[in-house]
Amino acid sequence: MEGPSPAVSVICLCYNHGKYVREAIESVLRQTYEPIQLIVVDDASTDDSKSVIKSIVSSSPGIRFISLPENVGNCRAFNKALKLAEGDYIIDLAADDILFPSRVEEGVYEFTRRDATFGVNFTNAELITSKGEHSKYFYPIDSQGRSLERISEGDVFLDLIDRYYICPPSMMYKKDVLMKLEGYDENLTYEDFDFWVRSSRFYKYCYTDNILVKKRILKNSKSSNQFKLLNKHTYSTFLVIEKALNLIETTEEKQALLRRGRYELRKAIQHLNLGTAIRYFDLLKRIEDFEKVA
Repeated sequence: MEGPSPAVSVICLCYNHGKYVREAIESVLRQTYEPIQLIVVDDASTDDSKSVIKSIVSSSPGIRFISLPENVGNCRAFNKALKLAEGDYIIDLAADDILFPSRVEEGVYEFTRRDATFGVNFTNAELITSKGEHSKYFYPIDSQGRSLERISEGDVFLDLIDRYYICPPSMMYKKDVLMKLEGYDENLTYEDFDFWVRSSRFYKYCYTDNILVKKRILKNSKSSNQFKLLNKHTYSTFLVIEKALNLIETTEEKQALLRRGRYELRKAIQHLNLGTAIRYFDLLKRIEDFEKVA
C-alpha cells in the first residue's frame, strides 16, 4: 500500500511586487497536488505588497506570512523561510512569476521515476511581459509544445559552468539539496548561478518537457540589473566562479570554467567593475594552473 504523498513547500519571495503577488500566490493555491505548504516572505516592500498579501492570508489562513522589518535581500529572506519549510521538496517562487496548475504534481511525479541521485527538476517556461502578455518560450517548441532542442539532464555540472540554459523559476528541488548546501549563500546578491554550480556537483538534474511556469520579464528585475553599469551582481558572479574552481575535476571542466571566466571578465570591464576585473585576472591564472585529477 502506498504511503501519503510527500509534502511540497513553496517559498514565495516578494519585494515591491504588489501588482503581481496576488497572481503568484493564487497560482500556488490552484495546484492540482497536495499537500502544499505556502510560505510568503515580504522583504520590506515599500509599495502595497504587504497589504495585498495580508488580504489574501485573511481568507487563506493556511498561508505562512513573514513580514521582514528591513530589506535583507533575496538569499537571506529565502533562508529565513527555509527554516520553516516542512516539505520534502522546495519551489522558490518569485512574486512576479506564476506556476501552471500542474507544476507541483508533475515535479513530484518526475522525482518518483528517477533514482535517488536526482535532486533538481526543471521545465520549460513561458516568458511574459509586465502586463502578462506572451513574449516567447524559454526553449523554442514544436506544434505539440515540446522543446525543439535537446535539453541536458543528469550530471550537468559542466553544462552549467559553460552556459546559461535553465530558467530559474522552473526549478523544483529536494529539500535535502538545500540542507547539504546550507541554504543560499547570503554573501551573494543573487542565488541562481551559485545554486547551480554547487548543487550540480553532488546531484543530478532531470528535465520535464512541459511549459509549467510563467516568468515575467521586468525592466528592473535582478536579471536585467546584471547588465547595467557598476551593477552589484558582478562581484557575486566572481565569487561563484571562484567556488567552481574548487569543484572542477577534469580538464574539460577546466576549459569550460576558463571560457566562463573570460566572458565574465569582459562583462566586468564593460560594466566598469574594474576592481572585480582585476580579481578575474588572478582567478584566471589559478584556473589555468589547475591540473587534472588522476
